[in-house]
Amino acid sequence: MNLQSQAVRAALFLGNHLKESASISFGLLKVAVPAIIFTKILEELGCIHYIGIILEPVMKLVGLPGELGLVWATALLTTPYGGIGVLAALVPSLTLTAADLTVLCSLILIAHSLPIEQSITRKAGAGFLPMAAIRVFGALGYGMLLHAICNRFSIWQYPAATIFRQTPEHQSLAQWALNQCFNIFMVCLVIFAVLLAMRVLRALGVIRLCENLLKPVLPWLGMSHRAAPVTVVGMLLGIVYGGALIIRETTEGSMDSREIFNSLALMSLSHGLIEDTMIMMALGAKLGGILWGRLVFSLLVIYVLVRVTGLLATPRPLKGD
Repeated sequence: MNLQSQAVRAALFLGNHLKESASISFGLLKVAVPAIIFTKILEELGCIHYIGIILEPVMKLVGLPGELGLVWATALLTTPYGGIGVLAALVPSLTLTAADLTVLCSLILIAHSLPIEQSITRKAGAGFLPMAAIRVFGALGYGMLLHAICNRFSIWQYPAATIFRQTPEHQSLAQWALNQCFNIFMVCLVIFAVLLAMRVLRALGVIRLCENLLKPVLPWLGMSHRAAPVTVVGMLLGIVYGGALIIRETTEGSMDSREIFNSLALMSLSHGLIEDTMIMMALGAKLGGILWGRLVFSLLVIYVLVRVTGLLATPRPLKGD
């Protein structure tokens, strides 16, 4: 009987996991497939080269080819999956180092889905433009710093190992479509594995441990104990989760405007630290750059931001302190 109940629980666990993976993968397909097809059309029309020229000044700041600006721009306007779709389409024509891929993935992780996520931060009590500026300029600032460090100390200067199938430059449309189907399948496989890892980490209490490790740092960043739980949730799981919790806290009046701004600013620079990081790492980015470096950079930026705004504003005690 015990064995039977365990089998039933395992079946339910697997069924729920497959359902969640399928839902997210379907969301990926809705964004990535149009992005891949649109990129192919641009490539066939010879537009990618000119787009690269237009975006080159921005991407040159972070040491990347101008063509990769299309990847980041797509991620900014849609989702990271849209950017991944464009990357899958462009990979065959580019030679990237592991450092290049890590810098690109860092840009995407910090700044993506602006129309969706910034609307959430606006509802939570922070302005659309200030938070969007923090994310975009924060991404560029971290990208420049990471590129400079990797270049100066020759870190990750070997060819990037990606899950995407490398294909000849000249191929038939059928071959191209087959290769893109393979790339999308691999990303869906990564999503399945990442979500499974998230469930295991949650069951083992690792996520709770991460929350406990982050909470003591937050008072140095202009947040009291009230903001700690929602901020940590947003950092670990994403702005959608954290922003929704802050909206609830705002309606209850338990967080003041400064805490809300500081919390959302920190979330804007570092969110989805587990799931999104694992996806980018599976694509070939290096953990040191997309997680540890990004986290340290975010904490330092918010620390400085809190100190500067504190000097400019009239000091006011936090409610409940």
